Amino acid sequence: MNWRALSASRVTTQYPVHRLHGVILLALLVFTLLLGMGNSLHSRMLWIGEQTWPNYYLLDPWASEPSCNLDMDVEAAVQKRMDAYKPDPDELFSSPPDPDKLRESFRKNLELCQKKHAMFAANQEHVTPALTAFKVVEQGIAHWLLDNIDLTKFLFLGLFALAALIAAFDTDHIALRLPRNRGEWKLSQTFQLVVNGLMTYSLVSYAGRLGASPSSETQLELQYAWAAVFAVFMVINVYRLTNVPERMRAGGLTPSSFLVIPLYCQMGLIAMAYFFFVDGYSAGLAIYFGQLTNLASMFINIGLYVLVGMILKQTRLPDLLLNVIQPFHLPAPALASLMIFATAFPTAFTGASGIFILAVGGVIYDELRKAGAGRQLSLATTAMSGSMGVVLNPCLLIVVVAALNKEVTTDELYGWGFWIFLMSASIFSLLVCRTQGNWRPRPQAGAFAEAGRRLGPLVPYILTAAVVVGLVWFLLGLGFNEYSAPLILPLVMLALVFMDSGAGNREAGESRWSAFFSRSAAAASDSAVHIGALLALMGFSVCLGGILERSDVVHAIFPESLTNPWLVMAVIVVMLTFIGMIMDPFGAVILVSATIAQAAINLGIDPLHFWMVCLVAFELGYLSPPVALNHLLTRQVVGETEVLAAERTGSFWHRYERLLLPLVVMGTTLLIVAFVPMFFYN
Repeated sequence: MNWRALSASRVTTQYPVHRLHGVILLALLVFTLLLGMGNSLHSRMLWIGEQTWPNYYLLDPWASEPSCNLDMDVEAAVQKRMDAYKPDPDELFSSPPDPDKLRESFRKNLELCQKKHAMFAANQEHVTPALTAFKVVEQGIAHWLLDNIDLTKFLFLGLFALAALIAAFDTDHIALRLPRNRGEWKLSQTFQLVVNGLMTYSLVSYAGRLGASPSSETQLELQYAWAAVFAVFMVINVYRLTNVPERMRAGGLTPSSFLVIPLYCQMGLIAMAYFFFVDGYSAGLAIYFGQLTNLASMFINIGLYVLVGMILKQTRLPDLLLNVIQPFHLPAPALASLMIFATAFPTAFTGASGIFILAVGGVIYDELRKAGAGRQLSLATTAMSGSMGVVLNPCLLIVVVAALNKEVTTDELYGWGFWIFLMSASIFSLLVCRTQGNWRPRPQAGAFAEAGRRLGPLVPYILTAAVVVGLVWFLLGLGFNEYSAPLILPLVMLALVFMDSGAGNREAGESRWSAFFSRSAAAASDSAVHIGALLALMGFSVCLGGILERSDVVHAIFPESLTNPWLVMAVIVVMLTFIGMIMDPFGAVILVSATIAQAAINLGIDPLHFWMVCLVAFELGYLSPPVALNHLLTRQVVGETEVLAAERTGSFWHRYERLLLPLVVMGTTLLIVAFVPMFFYN
């Protein structure tokens, strides 16, 4: 793939455009977006109702007049009850009712009746056609939300099914390398067929267990729906196995051919082997994969962040931002440092899932190469740009940590995360400037004035984003924060695409609306591939984590006799780094929350300290073999030819700087974050 950045004045895609699938996926995501805003909309309507009609909560346009007697004569009622009394011959101590107590009871009933009639009269005074219409809409939304609590789970299932179907059909599941001949192609498809078959068997087995025991009908339906989805994947694998693309040359297998097996397949085989042969529990794979459904809202948010990244790719924003710094003529080391500092915040806005690399990684690599950076430094910077924002607001990973662990809050994690980011970015800058040299800028005359002039085209984007955020707050009362970011950012980006589709930024003869829909569908089409690949990897990484949870590994690693906090922290660093190297961070957070976190805290590690170490370890895991997800995504953006060309010459450091530089930077950061605070422990 050509690494040069494509112009955003036309539709740009990284994969074949499945326009119909893209439109369906976009509709699914938008509907999910609206569903997520449903509670905010209902709350806003209640607020508007209370501001417009006092005591709105008590007003009922359909209230009927109370049936109690407002003109009741208390004395007559007491006398009537006394006259109606007849001694019971079977009761030993039967006695007539106390008239004073009867009188008090009737008086309280009369007072209550008067209040009911007064409330009814007041209600009737305020009931208007406008109130009735407003109540119909407000209560209709409330009832719809209550009746569709489980809808999010089925929406997530549909989202995963469509996205993973496209990823399977286009053979875009994440692997350490792509197939290069027909033998490797068949090997990849065979393993996918086997794992999808094992998953289908596990799901059917679990559904059988649910059917034989009292369980919710919804849960049973979900299991059969998941089984049907993986059965469809098997059909696709059979088709791709028997219809090898013509571009694949003839060839056999070598030891390195096993690198083409998708990572989710490797994780699935390991997990299923444990559940089958060690645990003797065939439904284990289905149960752990089902955690995706239980946390459907979180994983849908990941899909929304992916969409944000792919929509960003359809705008001119990355090019316009880089144009601002061009007058300063930054040398390669300085530009690389600036990229690390500048890209961390938008990375946090895309959930720190590596999607930022797919969105603008080509532009970053292009600018670094034009500034004179070598391939290795350009690849390292591009890879690191996709994970530096993992500790910054509003990164979704920290929201998940705080949601699963009540000992820490998002404010604490974001607060310390900011300083950790500054430290790691500074270490990167010092190391790059030290090893590369020639870091002093050579700005052109009037560089600041020229940069200020180039900021002009960015003003409409800033104003558009501010208007959308303001409208969401005004209409829904939903402020922009780490919890609402997945809902608001897609709306902001769609508005930016619409604004960016003006005259001069679209094909000749194409209308603004046509350009907007084309770019949105193309972004959704690219999103489908990444959502399918990422969610499959996350689901099976959770299954792999199930081995740690069900085995006694954690108890063996953290015995009660382990009381030295320094030794505990050393074990934590090794354990978390290993988990980060082989698992997706979201699945790893779920695993660590259920297993390691409480054990470490019980042994004296501060919860906030533990989770900051955990986040940095996962950030290191993004960049560490054997998976090194960010490097895999970088390879997809710049092309395998560029990566291979970067490894051909120079010393060991220069040949593998793309791997070693991130490891040194994040490894140093991890050691500082893990052990320096230990000096302040009591």
